[in-house]
Amino acid sequence: MDSPHTERQFFGQPWGLANLFGIELWERFSFYGMNGLLSYYMYYETTEGGLGMDESTALSLVGAYGGFVYMMALVASFVSDRLLGPERTLYHSAILVMIGHILLALVPGPAGLALGLVCVGVGSGGVKTASQVVLGDLYSREDPRRDAGFSIFYMSVNIGGLLGPAITGGVWGMAGFHWGFALAAIGMGIGLLQYTLMRKSSIGSAGSEVPNPLPRSEWAKWGLGAVAVIAVVVELLTTGILPLDWLSWIVFAIALIATVTLLWEMFVSEKVTPAEKSRLTGYIPLLVGSVAFFAIFQSQFTVVAVYSDQRADLSFFVWELTPAQVQSFNPAFIIIFAPIFAATWTKLGDRQWTSATKFGVANIIVGLSLFIFLPYVGKGPQSTPLLVLVLILFLFTIGELLLSPVGNSLATRVAPQAFKSRLFAAWLMSVSMGTALSGVLGSLYNPNDAAAERTFFLTLSAVTIALGICLIAIRRWVVRKFADVR
Repeated sequence: MDSPHTERQFFGQPWGLANLFGIELWERFSFYGMNGLLSYYMYYETTEGGLGMDESTALSLVGAYGGFVYMMALVASFVSDRLLGPERTLYHSAILVMIGHILLALVPGPAGLALGLVCVGVGSGGVKTASQVVLGDLYSREDPRRDAGFSIFYMSVNIGGLLGPAITGGVWGMAGFHWGFALAAIGMGIGLLQYTLMRKSSIGSAGSEVPNPLPRSEWAKWGLGAVAVIAVVVELLTTGILPLDWLSWIVFAIALIATVTLLWEMFVSEKVTPAEKSRLTGYIPLLVGSVAFFAIFQSQFTVVAVYSDQRADLSFFVWELTPAQVQSFNPAFIIIFAPIFAATWTKLGDRQWTSATKFGVANIIVGLSLFIFLPYVGKGPQSTPLLVLVLILFLFTIGELLLSPVGNSLATRVAPQAFKSRLFAAWLMSVSMGTALSGVLGSLYNPNDAAAERTFFLTLSAVTIALGICLIAIRRWVVRKFADVR
């Protein structure tokens, strides 16, 4: 292997980062490009190119789907660790994502929606999980470039998130939903082609090892179990035994059970020391804060999506935006402000806020952002200036930067030595729960009743702000439980 000084590099990093950067950017482009259209495709009338679903059911499904994607990260980790290895999991997951977008683009009606979303959801969970493992394998444990490489990689996520809704949303406005989905498929195809061409020269053996191979004698058992679960779910949905508008609650419940199980297994394990159990205890309130935060933050795909469609004046200088393009503001703000936050925490060092304080302030900010809706309650179409939505999404972003990267980092720092991945899985389940709840909120939101709308925003705001204050109030208790972790 070439030394870091002689190998081909990408911004001073291993050349493989360029390949991973590209496929992650295009996967996020396709995912967020599709997600930006999803709620509108579901509830728009068939005469407008949509499926004509009930609006509350459609928004509930969007939230359930978001929670499902995070759950699939756990499935992908099993496939990566026990069957294919990280690199092959990444490659085949990307293929599955592209197939899903093609199905959405070419197969009309509910069948195309169901098949496409399942493929995209399972594939995105695989790309999200495996790409970071492969990236880590490009570096030795002692390589000082590792953190910078992950920071560069993170930018690909936000560039894709910025461009996806902006471009597919514009195509939707000109040619219809299916052309938007087709563009998402083309984007994923570009990323997959680039990855395939550079795969051997840039990735090499990184991520090729299967860390804990599943014995072949157990393949049939796991395969039949997976088929049985899929068959039961399909039967429940197609027969109407399981109503579609229950799915958000069901995804929330599954993620909650998974979280409790993961934490319980760590608490009762003899491999976990008393100090590690103390850290786990201190981490639980932060998981609750994460669920509440993401319930509102992810509502940009449910409640805010409907508001953008039905109430906002989308004039942007000389352009008229589509509602889907509003979702590009959040990743744009992340690209601008993430380096500022990172530099601030680095400069403050030990003087920076504790993790509990950051989580608390994030919840207070996202709760306060909902007050901005109140002056426009009960007003008609195009009554809310675009600048108002931009301000709300700016506050969402500030909250996200206080909580999301901090939560990622904290999960790795307080995790017991014997269960490093398991606590991160519990963190992902908190995001899954919050995302599922954003679907519940979408199903409860009624923009046509001024009193109900005002109560909706005030209640959410009060609950989230109160939780944020509680997290700040217990910050010293959390620090004591964490011992050597802030």
